[in-house]
Amino acid sequence: MPPSTTVVVPSALPTIALLDERLRTTSVCLAVRYGSRDDPAEHGGLAHLLEHTLMSAPLDGRPSFCEQVERLGGNANAETGLDIMLFYAQVHADDADAVARLLHQAVLRPELTDAVLDTERDAVLQELAAAQADPGDVVQDAFLARLFPGHPLGRPVGGDVGQIRRLTLADVQEGHRTRFLTSAMTLVVVGPRLPRLDGLGRTVAPTAVPAPARALPPLAPDSAVDWPDEYGWVCVGARSAAAGDPGRRRFAVLAQLLGDSPSSPLYRRLRNQAGLAYSFACWDRGYQEAGAWRVLVGVEPGNGETVVGIVRDLLTELASAGPDPEDLEAARRQARMRLILDSESPLDHLRMVAQRSRAGTAEWSLAAELAALDSVDAAQVRAAAAEVLAGLTVAVRPEAS
Repeated sequence: MPPSTTVVVPSALPTIALLDERLRTTSVCLAVRYGSRDDPAEHGGLAHLLEHTLMSAPLDGRPSFCEQVERLGGNANAETGLDIMLFYAQVHADDADAVARLLHQAVLRPELTDAVLDTERDAVLQELAAAQADPGDVVQDAFLARLFPGHPLGRPVGGDVGQIRRLTLADVQEGHRTRFLTSAMTLVVVGPRLPRLDGLGRTVAPTAVPAPARALPPLAPDSAVDWPDEYGWVCVGARSAAAGDPGRRRFAVLAQLLGDSPSSPLYRRLRNQAGLAYSFACWDRGYQEAGAWRVLVGVEPGNGETVVGIVRDLLTELASAGPDPEDLEAARRQARMRLILDSESPLDHLRMVAQRSRAGTAEWSLAAELAALDSVDAAQVRAAAAEVLAGLTVAVRPEAS
């Protein structure tokens, strides 16, 4: 078979299969178009807690999905995003049939109990406490909250600690039944063959539609940054194009121009010339109403304003004169190579397809994405830089006490 094949299986979940007979492992992922932005206002963290609970609940008196996969020598994991949830495993191809059935049971027909919920609630609270102790994590929540004030996109994916403590088993079961199971979902497979999927259809018909687009609120007014007198993290960025915008690749190329590669203009200025940053990164994510483009930089005391100024100056130059042709070509190549490298790792390829197809609700292919990146020109990069500059938002953590 060709190395990438979309397979439609009657009476089963919609399936995207990327088959390669050379592989000895099979990776399977159930992608669900439901995320933290879809949580009820009073139940922030429901999706995240549900993810933990589904992966840890016993199956017919046997160990959880995660434990059974690990006992087979494979690995299993799950993740919750703003608008998608992924549940996946990578195992020997000989175990793919059994693991596909276990995944189906764990996620779509779980045995949820108070005991499992309480255990996973504690795990989630510990995860949030660990994140809260890391300014590099906290600053990103603060940045999104400033970028999308009062909007579902500005809510922390992990949830609100107080609301998580108040969630009951009935709340989680209700969310699973009425929100999770009725959302669009797709099975993604990367392996030498398609696992047996007979009998693995949906347990509930997909009736939910993705949350309707909500008007974006005005940006929070600029305010003075409370720079700490210790090492911290600053996040500088702006709203970008929505996930469905065909022109959003201009922001991906702009991210490479301000990325951590030694070939990027920001690297040359921030690290080589000014010696101000050892660790930094730049990336863009697209969601339903808008995207979030950002630069994350670790800064020493007294350097924050200078770092933000360098980022601002570079964006100003790009918005005015555009990128140097050689820099633009390098940025396009880097953006393409990141996708190609992910496509050569079965598990990364699996997650990439699940996320970029938005759980099977949007047309996406690697070839089309590479072609779209190749078509980004200097004028598009100038436009992207101007858009970022116009809405530039800054968050820093920790803040001065």
